[in-house]
Amino acid sequence: MNERFVKHATFVVERTYSASPERVYQAWADPIAKAKWFSKPEIFDFRVGGREFSRGGPPEGPIFTFDASYLELVPEQRIVYTYTLDSGSTRVSVSITTVELIKVEGGTKLVFTEQGAFFDGHDTPEIREHGTGLMLDGLGKLFEEESGA
Repeated sequence: MNERFVKHATFVVERTYSASPERVYQAWADPIAKAKWFSKPEIFDFRVGGREFSRGGPPEGPIFTFDASYLELVPEQRIVYTYTLDSGSTRVSVSITTVELIKVEGGTKLVFTEQGAFFDGHDTPEIREHGTGLMLDGLGKLFEEESGA
């Protein structure tokens, strides 16, 4: 039997976008907009107590399952949710995430803080932080495309 362990970690990823806090919030709150920079949700209920659920992955596998519950929503300012991430039938992590939207000159500073429990070495905080950075870069590309940059 493999040894079981949990690695706890917190990481913060920041990005500044040349889009208003309203527009950045909307990119999280609208399932069509979110599918352009995140996975396409099978369930999307963006409200306190609501759920977001999606599955996907590369053609050669594995299938990743993202299952989130929204805990706090302050329009144009804050999004807080918990989520589990599974790889196939293996739970790889459980996290709480806070997305802060701060109005700055010319746009929005986004501060993404994730506090996670990573299980049995199936994922690491370093890999998740890197992936989060790529995800938030994808969000930035959405705003660049909209502005024609």
